[in-house]
Amino acid sequence: MSKPLLKYCGNRCFEDWCLVMESKADLIGLIFAESKRKVSPETVVKWIDEKPVTEGKKIVGVFVNASLSYIEHVASCVPLDIIQCHGRESIEELCMIKALTKLPVWKAIHHDIHAILCMRNLRGIADGYVIDTKSINSWGGTGESFDWSVIPEYQKEAFVQEVPCLIAGGVNPTNISKLLAHHVDGIDISSGIEYENRKNIERIKLIDKEVDCYVHNLSR
Repeated sequence: MSKPLLKYCGNRCFEDWCLVMESKADLIGLIFAESKRKVSPETVVKWIDEKPVTEGKKIVGVFVNASLSYIEHVASCVPLDIIQCHGRESIEELCMIKALTKLPVWKAIHHDIHAILCMRNLRGIADGYVIDTKSINSWGGTGESFDWSVIPEYQKEAFVQEVPCLIAGGVNPTNISKLLAHHVDGIDISSGIEYENRKNIERIKLIDKEVDCYVHNLSR
């Protein structure tokens, strides 16, 4: 059992960027879609100029039903490592994105009775998954969790596909230990490390500590 991937997503200002770069996150998520956390590629370039990406961290660009031209534009400006598609992107669109950008493409899937079937249909295409809470008002970042008792089913399918599966939706310092008990591949957190719409150093430290304790206990 290895350390779960830790993704801090939805960074919307330079202060957020600095905090997560100094955190123990493996993945830094940036949202290039309509959202209160949306950022422009030009803004992110300025952040990187002022505070370069910390060695070992990867940048994840999050898109929702974006055009190929827009994804190509962002990828040409920002040194993305992973593209995360969080909308209703078809198999054909995912394949085109991979071919165009030459980057791994992760697919976000909203938890429901069809989610496992959706994962199976994407075998050999998706390079990773993010399982998030389904909401009628938002594609993600709601701060609401789903029934975590089904996590083993998602993990099993991801294991068969030999790709990571991150769990998102309502993860925060008060419940992350319960999530880690499911031995997840990774954790995707946005609102759970925020206070007054900004990333919060104390909440980040609490999450970092919980993950460190979990890894330490695994190695004992």
